[in-house]
Amino acid sequence: MMGRSGTTGTAIPDTMPPGTTSGAPQVLLAHHLKQLKLPTVLREYDKVARECARDGVDHPRYLLRLIELELIDRERRTVERRIRAARFPAVKSFDTFDFAAIPGLNKMLVLELSRCEYILRRENIIALGNSGTGKTHVALALGLAACQKGFTVAFTTAAALVSQLLEARDERRLLKLQRDLASVKL
Repeated sequence: MMGRSGTTGTAIPDTMPPGTTSGAPQVLLAHHLKQLKLPTVLREYDKVARECARDGVDHPRYLLRLIELELIDRERRTVERRIRAARFPAVKSFDTFDFAAIPGLNKMLVLELSRCEYILRRENIIALGNSGTGKTHVALALGLAACQKGFTVAFTTAAALVSQLLEARDERRLLKLQRDLASVKL
């Protein structure tokens, strides 16, 4: 059987079967893209196709653009999930931190820590200082940086952690809590 491409094999009909509308390929494409879990491709394929046609871009580059958009969007959603899972009381970054207000804080060291290499080296960080010296903001910003770099984070206070540990011990699920905490990178 000859298909559109002139090769033998499964034929692609030149006309739609009776009773189908011209929208059927779009419906099938949407269905398949949902099954394949490609929401960005589903949302963007038509717009990108028009842009590529206008710019004279070939099919491989069209597909490349679509897949790159999908990958970028997946990474964004993954980071958002990590941030939600971290349970930060507020999302803070170093962009909003006023280093000038705390002259005793070593800005270069803090920014170096935001690269998260200490996590790979399994090093601890202790933030000491009086109230209002930016310890929580720095901790939240380091946690956000870790989420953005692919690390899992769990934010808690010392009091909340002690409470969780005591409750887990009383309910005989201390080992599970310890495993859960150990699985988090920061």
